[in-house]
Amino acid sequence: MYFFAFVFSLLFFLCSCKEDNIIGKTEIKWSKKKSTDFNKELVIEEQIDINLFKEQHKDWDLIITGSGLQYYIYEHGVVDTLYSPLPGDIAEIQYVVSLLDGTECYRVTGEDYYEFVVDNSNIESGVQEAIKKMTIGDRAKLIIPTHLAHGLVGDMNKIPPLNTVVIDIYLIGIQI
Repeated sequence: MYFFAFVFSLLFFLCSCKEDNIIGKTEIKWSKKKSTDFNKELVIEEQIDINLFKEQHKDWDLIITGSGLQYYIYEHGVVDTLYSPLPGDIAEIQYVVSLLDGTECYRVTGEDYYEFVVDNSNIESGVQEAIKKMTIGDRAKLIIPTHLAHGLVGDMNKIPPLNTVVIDIYLIGIQI
């Protein structure tokens, strides 16, 4: 008796899981206009979040570039040079990467530093743009919007998709 009840229950369960029986299944028709509208909404929401962040950091004298990068050089270097990194140079930096909510994602400080080839590496395009505005010894705060940071997918590790990043960066040196 229990065996038949079990078999009947199993058959009922398997039959009810057929895709045809899903209630309310709808097909989404995506268009260029829907994609454009969706992207506009994302940009507006991100700008609201950035503005709220900036309200909490009114002392940052931010410069906004045409790409949307916002940066503030809060400490100028004492190194006797006005040389800014150029494409192909190797920049030596220390940094702290955070999200707008203050969540720290990455940190390279102290005795450690990170090297990358300017305009020829996989580092965020917002950092690439900012580093060329700095000279050796400068410290800067960067607000890098999604499209200049990790975009729709995040970094597949600590930075979630569609997140603005805030970077405190220190240009230690340049190898020409």
